[in-house]
Amino acid sequence: MSFTAELEFAIETVRSAVRICREVQGEIAPGRWDKEDRTPVTVADLAVQAVVSAALAEGFPQDPLMGEEGSSELREPAWADLLAKVTDHVHLVRSERPESGRILDWIERGQQSIDPDRRYWVLDPVDGTKGFLRKEQYAIALALIERGRVLLGVLACPNLPAVIGPSASPVAATFGQIYAAAAGRGAERLDLGPRDTIVRRNPMHVARTEDPALARWCERVESSDRNHDLTSQVVEKVGIRSAPDRLDSQAKYAVVARGEASLYLRHSLNKEYREKVWDHAAGVVITEEAGGKVTDVFGQPLDFRQGRTLLNNHGIVATNGALHDRVLAAVADVLGHRS
Repeated sequence: MSFTAELEFAIETVRSAVRICREVQGEIAPGRWDKEDRTPVTVADLAVQAVVSAALAEGFPQDPLMGEEGSSELREPAWADLLAKVTDHVHLVRSERPESGRILDWIERGQQSIDPDRRYWVLDPVDGTKGFLRKEQYAIALALIERGRVLLGVLACPNLPAVIGPSASPVAATFGQIYAAAAGRGAERLDLGPRDTIVRRNPMHVARTEDPALARWCERVESSDRNHDLTSQVVEKVGIRSAPDRLDSQAKYAVVARGEASLYLRHSLNKEYREKVWDHAAGVVITEEAGGKVTDVFGQPLDFRQGRTLLNNHGIVATNGALHDRVLAAVADVLGHRS
Protein backbone atom coordinates (compact mmCIF):
# COMPACT_ATOMS: atom_id res chain seq x y z
CA MET A 1 0.00 0.00 0.00
CA SER A 2 1.17 3.54 -0.73
CA PHE A 3 -0.75 5.22 2.14
CA THR A 4 -1.19 8.29 -0.05
CA ALA A 5 -4.53 9.26 1.50
CA GLU A 6 -3.22 8.80 5.04
CA LEU A 7 -0.06 10.78 4.34
CA GLU A 8 -1.87 13.73 2.77
CA PHE A 9 -4.37 13.67 5.63
CA ALA A 10 -1.54 13.73 8.19
CA ILE A 11 0.23 16.60 6.42
CA GLU A 12 -2.91 18.72 6.30
CA THR A 13 -3.91 17.91 9.88
CA VAL A 14 -0.49 18.79 11.28
CA ARG A 15 -0.31 21.91 9.11
CA SER A 16 -3.59 23.16 10.54
CA ALA A 17 -2.35 22.54 14.09
CA VAL A 18 0.68 24.78 13.51
CA ARG A 19 -1.63 27.80 13.82
CA ILE A 20 -2.46 26.86 17.41
CA CYS A 21 1.20 26.62 18.38
CA ARG A 22 2.07 29.91 16.70
CA GLU A 23 -0.79 31.64 18.50
CA VAL A 24 0.18 30.27 21.92
CA GLN A 25 3.88 31.01 21.40
CA GLY A 26 3.03 34.54 20.38
CA GLU A 27 1.46 35.11 23.78
CA ILE A 28 4.68 34.22 25.64
CA ALA A 29 6.70 37.28 26.63
CA PRO A 30 10.38 36.52 25.89
CA GLY A 31 12.38 36.09 29.09
CA ARG A 32 9.37 36.72 31.32
CA TRP A 33 7.72 33.34 31.67
CA ASP A 34 8.09 31.50 34.95
CA LYS A 35 10.16 28.35 34.38
CA GLU A 36 7.87 26.47 36.74
CA ASP A 37 4.77 27.56 34.82
CA ARG A 38 4.10 25.26 31.88
CA THR A 39 0.68 26.76 31.12
CA PRO A 40 1.50 27.95 27.57
CA VAL A 41 2.86 24.61 26.40
CA THR A 42 0.04 22.80 28.23
CA VAL A 43 -2.55 24.84 26.34
CA ALA A 44 -0.81 24.09 23.04
CA ASP A 45 -0.36 20.37 23.88
CA LEU A 46 -4.01 19.87 24.78
CA ALA A 47 -5.48 22.00 21.98
CA VAL A 48 -3.32 20.33 19.30
CA GLN A 49 -4.15 16.85 20.59
CA ALA A 50 -7.86 17.73 20.55
CA VAL A 51 -7.69 19.01 16.97
CA VAL A 52 -5.66 16.08 15.64
CA SER A 53 -7.77 13.55 17.53
CA ALA A 54 -10.98 15.07 16.18
CA ALA A 55 -9.64 14.93 12.63
CA LEU A 56 -8.65 11.28 13.07
CA ALA A 57 -12.05 10.41 14.55
CA GLU A 58 -13.67 11.89 11.45
CA GLY A 59 -11.19 10.68 8.83
CA PHE A 60 -10.16 7.28 10.17
CA PRO A 61 -12.67 6.38 12.90
CA GLN A 62 -11.45 2.75 13.17
CA ASP A 63 -7.87 3.77 13.96
CA PRO A 64 -7.02 4.31 17.65
CA LEU A 65 -4.70 7.08 18.81
CA MET A 66 -1.73 6.92 21.16
CA GLY A 67 -1.25 10.48 22.38
CA GLU A 68 0.95 11.95 25.05
CA GLU A 69 -1.84 13.84 26.80
CA GLY A 70 -4.91 12.83 28.82
CA SER A 71 -7.91 14.78 30.08
CA SER A 72 -8.37 13.58 33.69
CA GLU A 73 -7.02 16.69 35.44
CA LEU A 74 -8.70 18.99 32.95
CA ARG A 75 -12.09 17.60 34.03
CA GLU A 76 -11.65 19.01 37.55
CA PRO A 77 -13.41 22.33 38.32
CA ALA A 78 -10.08 23.84 39.39
CA TRP A 79 -8.89 23.60 35.78
CA ALA A 80 -11.87 25.41 34.25
CA ASP A 81 -9.80 28.43 33.16
CA LEU A 82 -7.26 26.22 31.42
CA LEU A 83 -10.03 24.30 29.65
CA ALA A 84 -11.50 27.60 28.46
CA LYS A 85 -8.13 28.57 26.94
CA VAL A 86 -7.83 25.18 25.26
CA THR A 87 -11.35 25.57 23.86
CA ASP A 88 -10.52 29.01 22.44
CA HIS A 89 -7.47 27.65 20.65
CA VAL A 90 -9.28 24.62 19.26
CA HIS A 91 -11.79 27.03 17.78
CA LEU A 92 -8.98 28.69 15.81
CA VAL A 93 -8.84 25.76 13.41
CA ARG A 94 -12.34 24.32 13.61
CA SER A 95 -15.27 26.22 12.18
CA GLU A 96 -17.65 25.15 14.92
CA ARG A 97 -17.07 25.99 18.57
CA PRO A 98 -17.06 22.56 20.24
CA GLU A 99 -18.39 22.17 23.75
CA SER A 100 -15.79 21.51 26.41
CA GLY A 101 -17.03 17.95 26.99
CA ARG A 102 -16.43 17.10 23.35
CA ILE A 103 -12.92 18.56 23.50
CA LEU A 104 -12.17 16.49 26.60
CA ASP A 105 -13.32 13.35 24.80
CA TRP A 106 -11.09 14.13 21.83
CA ILE A 107 -8.08 14.57 24.13
CA GLU A 108 -8.88 11.38 26.02
CA ARG A 109 -8.84 9.34 22.80
CA GLY A 110 -5.05 9.55 23.08
CA GLN A 111 -5.17 7.28 26.12
CA GLN A 112 -6.84 4.39 24.31
CA SER A 113 -5.40 0.92 24.80
CA ILE A 114 -3.40 -0.11 21.75
CA ASP A 115 -3.31 -3.50 20.07
CA PRO A 116 0.20 -3.69 18.53
CA ASP A 117 -1.11 -5.99 15.78
CA ARG A 118 -3.54 -3.31 14.57
CA ARG A 119 -2.60 -0.04 12.99
CA TYR A 120 -2.76 3.06 15.15
CA TRP A 121 -1.66 6.69 15.11
CA VAL A 122 0.92 8.18 17.46
CA LEU A 123 0.96 11.89 18.34
CA ASP A 124 3.29 14.19 20.20
CA PRO A 125 1.35 17.46 20.06
CA VAL A 126 4.28 19.64 21.17
CA ASP A 127 7.61 17.83 21.16
CA GLY A 128 10.30 19.97 22.82
CA THR A 129 8.68 21.72 25.77
CA LYS A 130 11.66 23.87 26.69
CA GLY A 131 12.28 24.85 23.09
CA PHE A 132 8.65 25.86 22.73
CA LEU A 133 8.79 28.03 25.83
CA ARG A 134 12.03 29.66 24.69
CA LYS A 135 10.41 30.34 21.29
CA GLU A 136 13.02 28.12 19.70
CA GLN A 137 12.71 24.62 18.24
CA TYR A 138 9.77 22.30 18.77
CA ALA A 139 7.82 19.90 16.58
CA ILE A 140 4.33 18.54 16.08
CA ALA A 141 4.84 14.83 15.38
CA LEU A 142 2.28 12.42 13.93
CA ALA A 143 2.97 8.85 12.81
CA LEU A 144 1.04 5.74 11.74
CA ILE A 145 2.23 2.35 13.03
CA GLU A 146 1.15 -1.21 12.34
CA ARG A 147 2.71 -4.40 13.76
CA GLY A 148 5.76 -2.50 14.93
CA ARG A 149 6.39 -0.88 11.55
CA VAL A 150 6.14 2.89 11.18
CA LEU A 151 4.08 3.30 8.01
CA LEU A 152 4.35 7.07 7.76
CA GLY A 153 5.45 10.10 9.70
CA VAL A 154 4.94 13.85 9.57
CA LEU A 155 6.92 16.46 11.50
CA ALA A 156 5.97 20.13 11.56
CA CYS A 157 8.91 22.32 12.61
CA PRO A 158 7.44 25.84 12.58
CA ASN A 159 10.55 27.65 13.86
CA LEU A 160 13.25 25.70 12.05
CA PRO A 161 15.35 27.93 9.76
CA ALA A 162 15.85 26.85 6.17
CA VAL A 163 19.57 26.54 6.98
CA ILE A 164 21.20 26.10 10.39
CA GLY A 165 24.80 26.46 11.52
CA PRO A 166 27.58 28.75 10.28
CA SER A 167 26.12 29.31 6.80
CA ALA A 168 22.70 30.40 8.09
CA SER A 169 21.64 33.96 7.33
CA PRO A 170 20.86 35.88 10.54
CA VAL A 171 18.24 37.99 8.76
CA ALA A 172 16.52 35.40 6.57
CA ALA A 173 12.82 35.09 7.34
CA THR A 174 11.62 31.59 8.16
CA PHE A 175 8.16 30.15 8.24
CA GLY A 176 9.34 26.65 9.07
CA GLN A 177 8.79 23.39 7.28
CA ILE A 178 6.88 20.14 7.36
CA TYR A 179 8.78 16.88 6.83
CA ALA A 180 6.89 13.83 5.62
CA ALA A 181 7.56 10.25 4.61
CA ALA A 182 5.73 7.00 3.94
CA ALA A 183 7.42 3.61 4.02
CA GLY A 184 8.94 2.78 0.65
CA ARG A 185 8.14 6.17 -0.87
CA GLY A 186 11.04 8.36 0.22
CA ALA A 187 10.94 11.56 2.25
CA GLU A 188 10.06 15.11 1.34
CA ARG A 189 10.36 18.60 2.71
CA LEU A 190 7.44 21.02 2.49
CA ASP A 191 8.41 24.66 3.02
CA LEU A 192 5.81 26.86 4.68
CA GLY A 193 5.04 30.43 3.71
CA PRO A 194 2.79 33.14 5.12
CA ARG A 195 -0.37 31.82 6.77
CA ASP A 196 1.31 28.38 6.78
CA THR A 197 0.61 27.74 3.13
CA ILE A 198 2.82 25.13 1.49
CA VAL A 199 4.98 27.04 -0.98
CA ARG A 200 7.50 24.33 -1.96
CA ARG A 201 7.51 20.55 -1.87
CA ASN A 202 10.68 18.64 -2.73
CA PRO A 203 12.21 15.22 -2.09
CA MET A 204 15.17 15.18 0.28
CA HIS A 205 18.11 12.94 1.08
CA VAL A 206 20.60 12.60 3.89
CA ALA A 207 24.17 13.83 3.47
CA ARG A 208 26.22 11.46 1.33
CA THR A 209 29.56 12.18 2.97
CA GLU A 210 31.61 9.21 4.10
CA ASP A 211 34.40 11.37 5.51
CA PRO A 212 33.68 12.15 9.17
CA ALA A 213 35.98 15.17 9.02
CA LEU A 214 33.42 16.78 6.69
CA ALA A 215 30.36 15.76 8.70
CA ARG A 216 28.20 17.82 11.03
CA TRP A 217 26.19 16.58 14.00
CA CYS A 218 23.41 17.67 16.32
CA GLU A 219 22.34 17.00 19.89
CA ARG A 220 19.92 18.15 22.58
CA VAL A 221 20.12 21.73 23.85
CA GLU A 222 19.81 20.81 27.49
CA SER A 223 21.39 17.71 28.96
CA SER A 224 23.72 16.90 31.82
CA ASP A 225 27.32 17.99 31.43
CA ARG A 226 28.28 14.32 31.58
CA ASN A 227 25.88 13.41 28.76
CA HIS A 228 27.28 16.16 26.55
CA ASP A 229 30.84 15.17 27.49
CA LEU A 230 30.27 11.50 26.61
CA THR A 231 28.66 12.46 23.30
CA SER A 232 31.64 14.69 22.50
CA GLN A 233 33.97 11.75 23.17
CA VAL A 234 31.99 9.59 20.74
CA VAL A 235 32.10 12.31 18.09
CA GLU A 236 35.84 12.73 18.56
CA LYS A 237 36.45 8.98 18.14
CA VAL A 238 34.36 8.96 14.97
CA GLY A 239 36.54 11.76 13.60
CA ILE A 240 33.92 14.48 13.33
CA ARG A 241 35.56 17.86 13.89
CA SER A 242 32.64 20.29 13.83
CA ALA A 243 30.90 21.81 16.84
CA PRO A 244 27.36 20.52 17.44
CA ASP A 245 24.16 22.19 16.33
CA ARG A 246 21.95 22.03 19.43
CA LEU A 247 18.21 21.83 18.92
CA ASP A 248 15.22 20.73 20.93
CA SER A 249 12.69 18.16 19.71
CA GLN A 250 12.53 15.88 16.68
CA ALA A 251 13.81 18.80 14.62
CA LYS A 252 17.12 16.96 15.05
CA TYR A 253 15.79 14.11 12.91
CA ALA A 254 14.74 16.71 10.33
CA VAL A 255 18.23 18.20 10.00
CA VAL A 256 19.70 14.70 9.58
CA ALA A 257 17.06 13.80 6.98
CA ARG A 258 17.59 17.00 4.98
CA GLY A 259 21.35 16.45 4.87
CA GLU A 260 22.73 19.11 7.21
CA ALA A 261 23.75 16.78 10.06
CA SER A 262 25.09 13.26 9.64
CA LEU A 263 24.67 12.21 13.28
CA TYR A 264 22.17 12.57 16.08
CA LEU A 265 23.05 10.58 19.21
CA ARG A 266 20.80 10.30 22.23
CA HIS A 267 21.59 8.30 25.35
CA SER A 268 20.77 8.35 29.05
CA LEU A 269 23.00 7.68 32.01
CA ASN A 270 19.91 6.22 33.71
CA LYS A 271 19.92 2.56 32.65
CA GLU A 272 16.24 2.24 33.56
CA TYR A 273 15.10 5.06 31.28
CA ARG A 274 13.22 4.15 28.11
CA GLU A 275 12.34 6.45 25.24
CA LYS A 276 8.70 7.22 24.49
CA VAL A 277 7.23 6.05 21.18
CA TRP A 278 5.81 9.46 20.28
CA ASP A 279 9.24 11.11 20.70
CA HIS A 280 10.72 9.12 17.82
CA ALA A 281 8.24 7.36 15.50
CA ALA A 282 7.76 10.18 12.98
CA GLY A 283 11.41 11.23 12.99
CA VAL A 284 12.63 7.65 12.49
CA VAL A 285 10.64 6.92 9.33
CA ILE A 286 11.47 10.33 7.85
CA THR A 287 15.20 9.82 8.44
CA GLU A 288 15.18 6.27 7.10
CA GLU A 289 13.15 7.17 4.01
CA ALA A 290 15.62 9.99 3.34
CA GLY A 291 18.35 7.33 3.15
CA GLY A 292 19.58 7.40 6.74
CA LYS A 293 19.72 4.74 9.41
CA VAL A 294 18.29 4.69 12.95
CA THR A 295 19.00 2.11 15.66
CA ASP A 296 19.55 2.05 19.38
CA VAL A 297 23.08 2.36 20.81
CA PHE A 298 23.55 -1.42 20.49
CA GLY A 299 22.73 -1.30 16.78
CA GLN A 300 19.31 -2.91 17.29
CA PRO A 301 16.27 -1.73 15.28
CA LEU A 302 13.78 0.27 17.31
CA ASP A 303 10.97 -1.99 18.56
CA PHE A 304 7.63 -0.20 18.34
CA ARG A 305 5.61 -3.22 19.53
CA GLN A 306 6.14 -2.70 23.27
CA GLY A 307 3.39 -0.25 24.19
CA ARG A 308 4.08 3.40 24.89
CA THR A 309 7.85 3.08 25.36
CA LEU A 310 10.75 1.57 23.43
CA LEU A 311 11.09 -1.03 26.17
CA ASN A 312 13.61 -3.21 24.33
CA ASN A 313 15.90 -0.40 23.23
CA HIS A 314 18.50 1.85 24.81
CA GLY A 315 19.21 5.30 23.38
CA ILE A 316 19.11 6.43 19.76
CA VAL A 317 21.70 6.59 17.00
CA ALA A 318 20.49 8.35 13.83
CA THR A 319 22.98 8.83 11.00
CA ASN A 320 23.29 9.33 7.27
CA GLY A 321 23.92 5.57 7.07
CA ALA A 322 27.48 5.84 5.77
CA LEU A 323 28.83 6.66 9.24
CA HIS A 324 26.56 4.35 11.22
CA ASP A 325 28.88 1.43 11.93
CA ARG A 326 31.70 3.77 12.84
CA VAL A 327 29.42 5.62 15.29
CA LEU A 328 28.22 2.38 16.91
CA ALA A 329 31.82 1.24 17.43
CA ALA A 330 32.68 4.58 19.04
CA VAL A 331 29.59 4.41 21.26
CA ALA A 332 30.55 0.92 22.43
CA ASP A 333 34.04 2.10 23.24
CA VAL A 334 33.10 5.31 25.06
CA LEU A 335 29.92 4.20 26.84
CA GLY A 336 31.09 0.68 27.58
CA HIS A 337 28.31 -0.96 25.57
CA ARG A 338 29.02 -4.35 24.11
CA SER A 339 26.68 -6.41 21.98
